[in-house]
Amino acid sequence: MAVLDKYAALAQQYAGLEAAGANPFNVPFERVLSPTAAIIGGRETLLLGTNNYLGLTYDPAVVAAANAATQAAGTGTTGSRIANGSYGSHQQLEAALADFYGRKHGMVFSTGYQANLGIISALAGKGDHLLLDADSHASIYDGSRLGYAQVTRFRHNSPDDLANRLRRLADEPGEKVIIVEGIYSMLGDTAPLAEFAAVKREYGGCLVVDEAHSLGVLGATGRGLAEQAGVEADVDFIVGTFSKSLGGVGGFAVTDMPGAEILRVVSRPYMFTASLPPGVIAATEAALHQLRTRPALRQRLNENALRLYRGLAGLGFELGPEPSPVVSAIMPSPEAAFGFWAALLKAGLYTNVSLPPATPKGLALLRSSVSAAHSPDQIDQAITLFAQVGQSLGLLGAPALVSAK
Repeated sequence: MAVLDKYAALAQQYAGLEAAGANPFNVPFERVLSPTAAIIGGRETLLLGTNNYLGLTYDPAVVAAANAATQAAGTGTTGSRIANGSYGSHQQLEAALADFYGRKHGMVFSTGYQANLGIISALAGKGDHLLLDADSHASIYDGSRLGYAQVTRFRHNSPDDLANRLRRLADEPGEKVIIVEGIYSMLGDTAPLAEFAAVKREYGGCLVVDEAHSLGVLGATGRGLAEQAGVEADVDFIVGTFSKSLGGVGGFAVTDMPGAEILRVVSRPYMFTASLPPGVIAATEAALHQLRTRPALRQRLNENALRLYRGLAGLGFELGPEPSPVVSAIMPSPEAAFGFWAALLKAGLYTNVSLPPATPKGLALLRSSVSAAHSPDQIDQAITLFAQVGQSLGLLGAPALVSAK
């Protein structure tokens, strides 16, 4: 038996997608034109599946900062943060993130995935307890495996179930680390964070919130769900990414916890990978400045998200429970999701397909993500294409295209 034979069934499915010319997991962008458009398959395509929430990938100040830093400091560090990979710019970005969140400590990781791996595995080790929302991102589950803690899942967005689990663990030794997300990436729903914080206050524990999809989206200043819910003081660690609202790559964690600097020499994903290149660091700091000083971006993003959500709901699509920059249409089957995605792409609209086990409740999703850079006309164009494809595939009834104005 060959080492890859265990993937034979999956490989057959994958080959079928390739043969049909409709593989949503391997789409080359021949040329990116803007935050909202690219050349795909030789034609200009509207992008509605990139997580580029604030549209900062082409912001002139961000691009200029990346170029200047690359010219000054080179293309990469060629080392980890505990060797030669800690430049002054890394520390400057950590200080800027800590200042933005009003925290004492900030750490920058090479990806958002590694930020979760590094923080979770360092906080909860053998003999400790991790309590995870059942719909947690893969990086959270993988971080729990890396630390060897006992993992307990509680029902998605259920403070009552979390309280029950903590009661059962009350007499168990070890730390209790609770992990939830701001905006969940599959259906775009938010956590009832105020209620989770109340449970934490009653039963104790360390509360970690992954704000990957809510940074720059929620809160009066864009700090995320903890800010919006008014419970920042109850959140011990905030983890996030630079690859959504900040338009780059990398991850971070901020905290007020005393002694947090020790994490730099116990967090293996932080210690044993090359640090981010100077250009990425500079671009991220410039993007963070844009986030802080241009609240109109956040307002436009949320207006666009509401416009798309209302438009698709008005057509009869079953969506996630609330409007957010993640707008997912629930498909009747994976085959329907593939077919719908392929038809949209052929019509000039790029979205994402999300399937189990990445999705909750075994759902097949056609997932869209909205940007502040989208114009109202582009949002309406996307709604129109959803309507046309849905009708052509027999997934919608009579034309009922609505204006989401």
